Amino acid sequence: MKDQHTTTTGPDHAGSSASNSRNTGPGRLLIAVYAVFAISASARAGYQILTKFSEAPLAYLLSAFAAVVYVVATVSLAKAGSTWFKVSVAAVLVELVGVLVVGALSLFDPVQFPHETVWSLFGRGYAFIPLLLPILGLVWLYRRRPGARAAA
Repeated sequence: MKDQHTTTTGPDHAGSSASNSRNTGPGRLLIAVYAVFAISASARAGYQILTKFSEAPLAYLLSAFAAVVYVVATVSLAKAGSTWFKVSVAAVLVELVGVLVVGALSLFDPVQFPHETVWSLFGRGYAFIPLLLPILGLVWLYRRRPGARAAA
């Protein structure tokens, strides 16, 4: 039998070991991919907004929004506790909705998206990883939700 005590106390650290397992195993790879997207989307959006904002303001603001979502997802996936779990779920759901909505809009109304965003055309410019990432993230979060039994 494993010892499952923790040295921290409080509502965010109480509960099963599943609440602290989002950043282990495959979760580390997921966090790393989110971190890469957070950095690249932030750099891209910053450059676009500073140098050519007037060319495609909607696209560039959506790129900045995507960057913020990726940063929040990265941080919340790496942190333990039920509050961070909820933040992770919210961020990944916002990401999924963003990819689907922006992807559809950029496909059916390309005039509004003269320049691509991370989420344009469902992430085609990034090998569709922006479409796949939130799905994998939600599966991972479901499997590591607080109160779920960790796989032995």
